[in-house]
Amino acid sequence: MAGDVVEIRRAKAEDIDKVAELLSAAKLPLAGVSECIERFFVAEASGTIVGSVGIEKHGNYGLLRSAAVSEALRGRGVGRRLVDEAIDDARDEGIRALYLLTTTAQDYFPEFGFERIDRELVPVELNASPELQGACPSSATVMRMGLD
Repeated sequence: MAGDVVEIRRAKAEDIDKVAELLSAAKLPLAGVSECIERFFVAEASGTIVGSVGIEKHGNYGLLRSAAVSEALRGRGVGRRLVDEAIDDARDEGIRALYLLTTTAQDYFPEFGFERIDRELVPVELNASPELQGACPSSATVMRMGLD
């Protein structure tokens, strides 16, 4: 798989089980994923899903979530391609800002333009997300990237 071509595509409903396996392996929450799977992008190599990222849209804001790459392909730019695709899609949809919660990747996301913020600065619209309702720990780092 390491030498295979990795393609990025929009996720389909039938991808949910494979995405859930990937997220479970990465110890990321599954709450809310099935409800927004069509707003996900997946990386696929030889018919196997090897990466994912999603955006929950709430009003004019988005929550970037579930960014994961299989261990065998980490460090090869797959995650960057997924996140770039999600950010471009959010811009195309007119989302004003993207937010995310992370317990492990706070040093990775500034490369895309995300900045740490206090949790109290998250727009109230995003409180509908399962991630903000407890799927992610309250100790998670909150980050924001303006898109307008």
